[in-house]
This record gives sequence, structure tokens and C-alpha cells, in this order.
Amino acid sequence: MKTTLLKNALLLSIGSVSNAFAASGAREDNSGLFVWIFLGFCALIVIAQLMPVVLLLFGFAKGLSKDKAAEPQTVKSK
Repeated sequence: MKTTLLKNALLLSIGSVSNAFAASGAREDNSGLFVWIFLGFCALIVIAQLMPVVLLLFGFAKGLSKDKAAEPQTVKSK
């Protein structure tokens, strides 16, 4: 009985806490169209730099997944 009473008191005290430190309003962002165009251009550069890396990793994975049987090779001397 005591634990239930204690749990209820704890939940009641936590649930009644007000948002004293909450922000009063949303932050205003005065970024214009040119800022968003610039950020989009930066993202385009990052994506263009990452595409060859991804293709290279796929090439490595493809090369490692191939079943390579060792074929005997003859050595030719001059």
C-alpha cells in the first residue's frame, strides 16, 4: 500500500511540473531565397563528391564477392 501511495505521489509531483523554462515563441529565421539556393548548391557539391566513393565501394564489394578459382599459370622465361 505504501509503495502505491509513494508511486502515485511521485507521478503527481512529476506530472504537475510546469514548463517554466520553455521558449515563448518560435525562432524567426530571416533567411532569404539566396541562402536556401546557396545551401542547396553546397548539398549538391557534397553529393557529387560522395557518388564516386559509393561506386568504388560497390566495385570492391563486387570484386570480393566473385568466386575466384585459382588457375595454374605457367611461367615463361626468356
